[in-house]
Amino acid sequence: MRKRTAAIFLAPFVLLFAGFFVAPILYALAQSFTAVERSGLLGLHGQSTRFAGLANYGKALSDPGFVESLGRILVYAAIMVPLMVVGATVLALILEAGMARWPRFFRTSFFLPYGIPGVIASIMWGFLYAPGTSPFTPVLAAFGIETDLLGPGTVFWSIMNIVVWLFVGYNMLVVVAQLQSIPRTLYEAARIDGAGRWGIAWRVQIPLLRPALVLITVFTIIGSLQLFNEPLVLLPLSGGISTTYTPTLTAYHDAFNGNDMALAAAESIILALVTAVLSFGFLRFVGRGRR
Repeated sequence: MRKRTAAIFLAPFVLLFAGFFVAPILYALAQSFTAVERSGLLGLHGQSTRFAGLANYGKALSDPGFVESLGRILVYAAIMVPLMVVGATVLALILEAGMARWPRFFRTSFFLPYGIPGVIASIMWGFLYAPGTSPFTPVLAAFGIETDLLGPGTVFWSIMNIVVWLFVGYNMLVVVAQLQSIPRTLYEAARIDGAGRWGIAWRVQIPLLRPALVLITVFTIIGSLQLFNEPLVLLPLSGGISTTYTPTLTAYHDAFNGNDMALAAAESIILALVTAVLSFGFLRFVGRGRR
């Protein structure tokens, strides 16, 4: 009876998970092994689908633009992950320690950007970065720094700033929730032993934040490798962003501009494999460290 009840409650989730997560992945995987052949003048006499083996994967990995986008996104993730984790942890420790006045106000303020859709945030920051409307450019010019925040050399960091602004508050709340679960008796014991605020943070709080830090690290790895909204929105404004700036942008361009769904599927599967290897590799490394 209990098993039947559990199955009834799990059935809606299982069906939705299979229909909207597993099925699209399997469809993309199957499509990545196919190729479309068109016949007649301009392909107007019909088309047929054939099995192409690993041809699409070879084409994707031999494309300099796609390979370069993979390297760029890996560098982006290597910088973003520690930046996001450290930033969220520092903000959480400051608010939890009561260093900031009105902690509830600041907690809410840091979380509010997460409620703004990524596309809207990118449009807003695009106006703040654009040379004609940016309030930052005149300030930097006053200090003798002439820079284009959307230029080829700076747009990488401009995109990173948008993502940090959007998500650091959310990750901070995850860390704050973990901090609030720490027994107050541990703080009292640390104070009796003579530990100051820094000693409590380093020796008591940070070691007990491990579950939250692992969680936000994995989320940041996955989110960083899937970077899409920000470069897509800033593409018309920046000469430093191409249609192959990130792997997701490359797959989007090949699918909807190049009309090559099979190649886009192969590129998506490659990115999914890289994401899975890094995510599960990190979890395995962390799990090994606990033994």
